[in-house]
Amino acid sequence: MSTQPRTRVLSFSRSRIARAGASIALGAAAIGGLATAGAGVASAARVDCVSPPSANDIHVIGDASCGATATGAGGVANAGAMDSGTAVSVADGGTANTFATGFGVALSGAKAAGQAHAYAIGGGIAHARTDNGNTTFAIAGWGSGATAESAGVNCVGPLSFAVNLNTGAVCAMR
Repeated sequence: MSTQPRTRVLSFSRSRIARAGASIALGAAAIGGLATAGAGVASAARVDCVSPPSANDIHVIGDASCGATATGAGGVANAGAMDSGTAVSVADGGTANTFATGFGVALSGAKAAGQAHAYAIGGGIAHARTDNGNTTFAIAGWGSGATAESAGVNCVGPLSFAVNLNTGAVCAMR
């Protein structure tokens, strides 16, 4: 008995499965993108805060609010929020970035050439703080919390992620 037809059938099936998987992934991404775009159209206005040029930039539009303060040489703070999110960034010679949506709260603080990034999505609480050239990220989803600091990381609840890129400390909950 020849194994060649069997091999062709397996190859055909594997490529067919791979194509079906790719199609499903592309379809899910397209649907997710449309859902996100649709949600963005119906949501409240976005508010952005940047420092410098302002020493202390604070904005409130509807229920969304942000604040950014940068001091020290090379300090840059960026904060953005939409819906009812609150984002606050403080930098003293470092870079601090935050963004919050829904009822999320994002807080970041950076000193001495550090980079801190905190993102709260729909009700999460994210906190990132760093100094001395370190880099931290904290991302929190609905009902969760994430903290990334020079001293360590902490994740609470589903959809949370935190990492300190200099120490390699990382946590993730799903």
